[in-house]
Amino acid sequence: MNGKTHFGYEQVDERDKARKVAGVFDSVAPKYDLMNDLMSAGMHRAWKAFTIAVSGVRSGERVLDVASGSGDLASAFARRVGPEGQVWITDINLAMLARGRDRLLDEGSALPLAQCDAERLPFRADYFDCISVAFGLRNMTHKEAALAEMRRVLKPGGRLLVLEFSHIWQPLARAYDWYSFKVLPWLGSKVVGDADSYRYLAESIRMHPDQQHLKAMMEHAGLERVEYYNLSAGVVALHRGYKF
Repeated sequence: MNGKTHFGYEQVDERDKARKVAGVFDSVAPKYDLMNDLMSAGMHRAWKAFTIAVSGVRSGERVLDVASGSGDLASAFARRVGPEGQVWITDINLAMLARGRDRLLDEGSALPLAQCDAERLPFRADYFDCISVAFGLRNMTHKEAALAEMRRVLKPGGRLLVLEFSHIWQPLARAYDWYSFKVLPWLGSKVVGDADSYRYLAESIRMHPDQQHLKAMMEHAGLERVEYYNLSAGVVALHRGYKF
């Protein structure tokens, strides 16, 4: 019997969540990059640049970018690993994967890719030096299973980077709620013609584990030396853990 999980604030059957999330990203994919710039006032670029800076990725390494979206991190990682390295892009959503692939091809990067569920990665154990997942974990039905899978395919000594919306500094929470539940759906309706998907975005952030809880989940999945960095007063947090 299927259990229940959350889709934003709505309780849904577990088997229905992936379908509903797919509908969101099918809708937003055409203007995904534009909306990221508008929603974050361009700050998402700084958050991703920080992730690259602390990744420790070097020439010749193997990197897996889970829920790659439009490929921002994969593009930066590809420049770091160079021709001797390897960067895989993956996404469960075909529309987003195609958008990332096309963007990378336009940049001259033909990276290997796979449409797959992060809870069942099609890679052998102990393969990647670094795995990243940016703004994708909160959409996964079984986050613990996805974290365990990512650890499985990491090499000993490898690291997992989770960049995700998190819990903001409490004095700013009221203003952030107003922005999230009033401005974001309005932007979505004007730019994409879809307010509901951006209302889901705001709700999914509130349902996502806070910084300490996610740290504990990563440790439970077998990652060690887990630490996190609050960015933009906790609007976003970057968690990093290692496999030993």
